Amino acid sequence: MSILSQIINHFRSGSEKLKRLGYKLLIVHADDMGLSHSANLACTKALEIGTVTSASIMMPCLGAKEAIDLSNQNKNTDFGIHLTLTSEWPNYRWSPVLGKKVSSLTDSEGFFFKTCEELEKRAKISEVESEWRAQIELALSQGMRPTHLDCHMFSGTINREFLSVYVRLGRTYELPVQLYRKKLRKLTHYYLNSCVSDNETLIDRLYIATPRQVKDGQTANFYKNVLLNLEPGINCLLVHPAYDNCEMKMITQGMVDYNSKWRQADLDFFTNEECREIIQGKDIILTDWRKLSQYL
Repeated sequence: MSILSQIINHFRSGSEKLKRLGYKLLIVHADDMGLSHSANLACTKALEIGTVTSASIMMPCLGAKEAIDLSNQNKNTDFGIHLTLTSEWPNYRWSPVLGKKVSSLTDSEGFFFKTCEELEKRAKISEVESEWRAQIELALSQGMRPTHLDCHMFSGTINREFLSVYVRLGRTYELPVQLYRKKLRKLTHYYLNSCVSDNETLIDRLYIATPRQVKDGQTANFYKNVLLNLEPGINCLLVHPAYDNCEMKMITQGMVDYNSKWRQADLDFFTNEECREIIQGKDIILTDWRKLSQYL
């Protein structure tokens, strides 16, 4: 029996059994598709020839329609919706797909707030649900068949109300939602209030290169360390591929973190042979949301 067949047989018992069996599952997930033409092309390349297994699309951004078209041309690839309520960059801002109908989600210029803190302070939860639902419906109307939902800047776990809407939309559209077990453990009252049930797929460990962890552009070393030390269970590694070209230089002008060079480094690492060799050498099993959801 193959390793993958054994995983299928044991998955229903949850990630605890996966851990006991020593299986290291990994979703390498590309955030921010739809952000720009550069991000769309880079994410597509990483999915086609690299070790990236999943991506999600930001529907309020200028490149969303192109990203949807690319996802429709690759029906067997894992594409989700990157539910978006914040617009954090100084030179490139975006607004709700519902516009002025959800004014509690926007600043004085009509853009999403830059931080989750401001969003939490100002947002009406009914408008959060309306906007997220509109983003999903917009993707569906353009022919997309998403495999999962996740949230830009983790806005789905800001508080109990946001989490309730996030999980409810996943159930409504019969899509898994990206949930991180450790994050939810810190917020125990979520469980006590039944926001999350045993039926949700919880990621055991979620990794993302942050400015605190990555110094002097050493993202490749961060990713190598994650892969070399990956533990059994369900793991997710978030990356942000894009090309270091004129478009992304303009978009990220003045930014030190997650700028065009940072995103080019993500693309380079996850499309090189060294990355694939590490994954194979450490018996890491690459997967995606479509495959995970089959076994629930």
